[in-house]
Amino acid sequence: MPYVDLYSSDDYAALWYTTNTPYNNVGGFDPSKPSIMILHPMFLCSKWLDNQFGDFRLDYGYNLIAFDMRVAGKSVCRPSGKHDSWVDAADLAFAARSLHLPPVHVLALESISTLCAMRFALLFPEMCLSLTLSNIPGPLERDKWFTTGLEELLQSWCCASDLESFEHIAKEATRFVAGPSCDDPDLIDDLITYWEVELPPTKSQRIAEQLNILLNRTPLSNAALGRITQPVLVLHAERSESCPRKYADRLAEKLVSVQGGAVVYTVKGVAGSLSIIPGHASIANQAFVKFLARLPKSRSDIRPPEVPLQQRMQQALDTLAELVGDETIRQRNPLSPLSFSGLAPDKVASQSETLAHYGELQKTAFTPLRPDGVPARKYSERRNYHWFQSERNGLSYAGASIPATSRQTKEPELELLDTRAPLPSLDSPPPPSPPPVQSSSKGNNQFSGKVTELRVRRTTVTMSGPVSVNKLTGVQVPMARVIGSLPIQKSIM
Repeated sequence: MPYVDLYSSDDYAALWYTTNTPYNNVGGFDPSKPSIMILHPMFLCSKWLDNQFGDFRLDYGYNLIAFDMRVAGKSVCRPSGKHDSWVDAADLAFAARSLHLPPVHVLALESISTLCAMRFALLFPEMCLSLTLSNIPGPLERDKWFTTGLEELLQSWCCASDLESFEHIAKEATRFVAGPSCDDPDLIDDLITYWEVELPPTKSQRIAEQLNILLNRTPLSNAALGRITQPVLVLHAERSESCPRKYADRLAEKLVSVQGGAVVYTVKGVAGSLSIIPGHASIANQAFVKFLARLPKSRSDIRPPEVPLQQRMQQALDTLAELVGDETIRQRNPLSPLSFSGLAPDKVASQSETLAHYGELQKTAFTPLRPDGVPARKYSERRNYHWFQSERNGLSYAGASIPATSRQTKEPELELLDTRAPLPSLDSPPPPSPPPVQSSSKGNNQFSGKVTELRVRRTTVTMSGPVSVNKLTGVQVPMARVIGSLPIQKSIM
């Protein structure tokens, strides 16, 4: 994979990218075809875009390019507390100008990619032909369980001390990335193996920096959303818990400047990702291709930008100052992506402290890899009969997964009595007791030579009526017969 160097006096990043051209470079773009920029999901990278690059409808009709964000995949950068979605949008603009990319249709897949895409369209509208947003996240204050769960995920992930602990939290992370209904063992194996190699606890800073983007983001104002003019398609999973449908509808209502209004397309019966699960991704790709077919066709000529880099980035800083309401942004260095950060000083300090904390932890953190850099095992190869193992519904059941070789022998079934036979009278004498068992043990045992009888007593509920027959005689009475003989009481409800 090739990469683009972004360097300035206070920042450095190398963004790796991939294309669908024969030699994996921008020079192989077909000028007669439109171009699409794909932004990968959170916790993943461009390696997980096979469902898009391998789709004939996209690969044949369009030039495709996908960048790894600065804290994902092969991309590298200096950890910074200023990193937010505005910085990610500036990264894309710097990389696009370095490669002389033509204007592109942006396909943003899940969470932080959608946040980046909307900011990219605001700051650099001439580079963005359209926006397609998949499973946009709702506001932070909507559900406390969502943000709390992500914070606990970060802490457990980075502080895992053994392989079982890491596999457990990685399995929970698959529910966030792929959805709670994902039960494909091969997909789960691939996800956990990827995280063991690319995002182990020894790379805690990269994990924390990604989550900081989502948890510490500043939402776009209604005025900012009203300045988006590109055509917008919002793809939404019908049963998604982390991205409810109502927030997709609210976003579409706030995009008042979009000609013809934003289009919201719901994928029926889906509760998780629309990008990494093949069946769901195929439906999303079909809706995306039909959306692009309605737009004017554009060319992909590779030409140097007409406006100098510093001048264009200064214009973007001026726009950002208006959107955020901070005039000091205009005085920043226009050649540094970190200058586009929209975070308040207190949040920058908090993120910097968090990154420094996890930077110290990762020096002595546990690694799930063998000395040769290969995972010790697949997740599906673990011994899964421990109570710590969660089932499909997220709960664990003691003994539910015990192998057959370790189970106790099955007890013989009790013989059912013939319920058609007449019940014995309560006046009849009780059945004879079994003969006493003589103990053969000798010594100082106080029960030696005496009769011992062990009985297991079951808890019974004393009721008036024929149910007492079961207690005295041990005869099984049909439930319908018991209920029918009880006195009828009127309800007071």
